[in-house]
Amino acid sequence: MKLLIGGAASMSDVPGLDAFPPRVDIHFAPDGDALRDALGGTEILLGWELRGLDLETHWARADNLRWIHLCRAGVDSLLFPALVDSDVEVTNARGIFDRAMAETVLGYLLAEAKGFRASWDMQKGHVWESRRSDCLENQCALVVGVGSIGHAVGALLGAAGLRVQGIGRSARDHDPVFGRIHGFGELKALAGNADWVIGVLPSTAETRGIFDRGFFSAMKHGARFVNIGRGDAQDEEALREALETGALAGAMLDVFRTEPLPVDSPLWDTPNLFVSPHISGDYHAFEEDLARQFIDQLERYFNGQPLQNRVDKSIGYTVRP
Repeated sequence: MKLLIGGAASMSDVPGLDAFPPRVDIHFAPDGDALRDALGGTEILLGWELRGLDLETHWARADNLRWIHLCRAGVDSLLFPALVDSDVEVTNARGIFDRAMAETVLGYLLAEAKGFRASWDMQKGHVWESRRSDCLENQCALVVGVGSIGHAVGALLGAAGLRVQGIGRSARDHDPVFGRIHGFGELKALAGNADWVIGVLPSTAETRGIFDRGFFSAMKHGARFVNIGRGDAQDEEALREALETGALAGAMLDVFRTEPLPVDSPLWDTPNLFVSPHISGDYHAFEEDLARQFIDQLERYFNGQPLQNRVDKSIGYTVRP
């Protein structure tokens, strides 16, 4: 059985992937040319990193492909029409980055509520001065996007004492974290009462541009905005204006419409904006966790068991069980 690892040149590039059964014939595709040459006959494509390899261009060579596993949560950049229309199964790394991303959100909320930046400025100026801070308990956090990451965010913020609300593609009751999940149509109304709005959305036709000028205008005065989902969900100019006018007290962006963020982007110098280079889910040894997850999936594949974290290609993400 031919397994092709995209985005890697050798086993040294994929920490933890050292437990393949003998029947697996491993090949590597560190770049687009190598992917083109090796795709024929491949049964399983492991996307250690497929960005830049242009799988769509070489798709006609995928004559035996049955399964693609992506070592990332977002799959939007991969779902070109020919793949969506095919019988190839797609799975992702759902669950691996949940805790790290939730902790990043909580860390930002704590830093803002407790005024860590002000304390740091005081230390640099050798200033000893009493001041007061906010408590997060009973503040309202609106989590927009309620997949596994959104649920992890909601659970952690709830454990910290915040009141959490969730918004998803469709409304439903009896959610174990949020109780009721509201639909996208209630976004602006709920944002008007939230102290924090946290975006955890995938990139889909429904979510692109959802955080627009009207949304930021609807947010509660003095609230804060966080986005760890996808950059194309936000109107960055509208956010910048809301921060500069003081309508919003602060924001944290881990994702942007253009990445890397251009050096001349005004966002770097926007007041009360914390810029993070798309690292909210990165933690030490996450590659080993990705490898273990794939090995478990591979065992399920060989045993004829249903694969976990299956992507619904028609909507662009995995559906919560």
